[in-house]
Amino acid sequence: MFNKRILPILGRLQQREGVILVIIAAAVGAGTGLAAVFFIRLIAFIQLTAYGQSEHFFPLLGPWSFILIPVLGSFIVGPIVAHWAVEAKGHGVPEVMQAMVLRGGRIRPRVVLAKIIASAVCIGTGGSAGREGPIIQVGSALGSSVGQVLGLSTERIKNLVACGAAAGIAATFNAPIAGVAFASEILMCEFQVTQFGNVLIASVAASVVSQMFLGAKPAFVIPSYAIHSYWEIGLYFVLGLLAAAVGVMFIVMLDAMEEFFQRWRLPQLLKPVVGALLLGTTGFLYFHAAGHLDFTADKYRLGMPLIENIPHVYGSGFTFIEKVLLGEKPFYLLALLIFLKPLATSLTLGSGNSGGVFAPSLFTGAVLGGAFGHFAGHFFPGIASSPGSYALVGMAAVFASAARAPFTSILIVFEMSNDYHLILPLMTAGMVASFFSQLFYPESIYTVKLAKKGIRFEQGRDTDVMQSILVEEVMNKTPVTVSKNQSVADLLAAFHTSGRNGLAVMDERGELYGMVTVNDIERRLPGKEGKSGETRVAAVATEQPITVFPDEQVWHAIRKMAARDLARLPVVDRNDEKKLVGVISRNDIMHAYDVAIVRKQHAQQARDRMAIRNVTEMEFMEICILPDNPCANKSLADIHLPHGANMISLERQDGTLYIPHGGTRLLPGDTVTVLARISRKQEVQRIFGIG
Repeated sequence: MFNKRILPILGRLQQREGVILVIIAAAVGAGTGLAAVFFIRLIAFIQLTAYGQSEHFFPLLGPWSFILIPVLGSFIVGPIVAHWAVEAKGHGVPEVMQAMVLRGGRIRPRVVLAKIIASAVCIGTGGSAGREGPIIQVGSALGSSVGQVLGLSTERIKNLVACGAAAGIAATFNAPIAGVAFASEILMCEFQVTQFGNVLIASVAASVVSQMFLGAKPAFVIPSYAIHSYWEIGLYFVLGLLAAAVGVMFIVMLDAMEEFFQRWRLPQLLKPVVGALLLGTTGFLYFHAAGHLDFTADKYRLGMPLIENIPHVYGSGFTFIEKVLLGEKPFYLLALLIFLKPLATSLTLGSGNSGGVFAPSLFTGAVLGGAFGHFAGHFFPGIASSPGSYALVGMAAVFASAARAPFTSILIVFEMSNDYHLILPLMTAGMVASFFSQLFYPESIYTVKLAKKGIRFEQGRDTDVMQSILVEEVMNKTPVTVSKNQSVADLLAAFHTSGRNGLAVMDERGELYGMVTVNDIERRLPGKEGKSGETRVAAVATEQPITVFPDEQVWHAIRKMAARDLARLPVVDRNDEKKLVGVISRNDIMHAYDVAIVRKQHAQQARDRMAIRNVTEMEFMEICILPDNPCANKSLADIHLPHGANMISLERQDGTLYIPHGGTRLLPGDTVTVLARISRKQEVQRIFGIG
């Protein structure tokens, strides 16, 4: 009903589409900002209730409450993740990236509420996780839901997902520029002005809403730091190398813990409980280990009451980060937390609890930088600055290492501290950490989970799917060619007739001689158009061009084209490299990407079918919509499927696969897949006029 009313309005406003999309982006940003405010305050309320009131509920437990409270919280998170929205498990950003690649940015609306509740309970009861990952996922789900309700195209929905992600970073950290950088650097596949503008508007809207309720001050109030000597850049270079190693350690640790809990044959709703128990044990041991390191309870907040003395490995840790940035923490404590914080986060998120990895990576970077600052100050007192300056740079470096997003890391630390004086150290350490971590470990903390599923996410696209398509599947098998002895005038006519900007050139024996493009003519015959009838094609063609074989993967063709910025490659026979069998162009590669995505969707759907068949009394029904079918030309919202039956995919006659929503119209020739309980099979068949 809502679609029927709103879509005609959007249709009449089509000429002002840009304005409408800006308004929608602003609404998504503002909505994400409100969700962030609610989420942050909900975390504070849960934490105050859990730890502030625990001494009244459990007066005899004392510090043992540090084990009990996270476990009780996980008893709430487990059922939400297992039975309501599995997407709420973990840190959320990989799920957003997967939705961008495989589902056109379509995310279930229920993820918004499930993620907020699960993450707030997890973080509020002590889970070692950040609040930015949940808000990124919530904002992305909000943008996706708005796009689906309005019946927007896939590209528009994906752009709104990026808007929601940027708004999440902007609202959580009061860092609108970093929000835009995060969406552009990690999620968006194209840097178009219109798309970038929408993301910018959403980020600004979220920041405005967040500042209205939470204040406009930066996340950390610290003194202004500056480098003492330009020789100090060398120390920040070394810090970048250390951050690369620590970032990779964080990725490997989290991945190993996720793998461990995934293989463990334990009900999903109980896995977060086990993770919380291990986290609580870590916090309890840390609490008691403090005394052996000469840490006093009053100075390091490790005594009673609980609400003022939560172990540093719990929660997001922003209060402790600020103390580190002020240079108030000793070397041994910081060195210990370099390993304990990633471990605590891995136990929390790897077991299926809900939260983000952004804040834990900043925490780890701060303690690494602070510890390195103490070390540098001891051995290089004439060069090194305060440990707080190294802690600030370390935050950016470790996040750049873990996320492979140096631009975002530099901007977010700059905005959170409001300090520009360390921009050179930030750039140095951030780029060094990102570069060397890429050498040490190819996947980022956001893509390692996707890579195991066969998804290689790069700039908004799944590059791994291109390795499943061969050149011969998408190449032009009947390319237009010219002879090297023809005149340039004939060549220009061939360009005009074929509508192509590049052609293969053949010699007298019919073998491949080279390639020629419009640019070749302009470059080699400047101002000599009048002599085009006298000049031969051989004079302007490129001899011995780079070639590709038909049985090679399209990915190899992409790499060869990218190396020299070529728009097309001749395809030659593997047994005779002078025999032309086709030409592959950039347009062919874009078609290959679409083919590969559909193929992967079919394969994933087949795997899902087998899994469901093995564990439930469900059946998949493939139904072809004929012209006389009673459901032909109806939208999914007008087809009232019975409870226990859902339409999960729709394939058009051209092979395009869609995930249907309420506004999807069934056309004659479509093939739909319905998942239904066996007891509902006849009722579904009756609705579609079968049998």
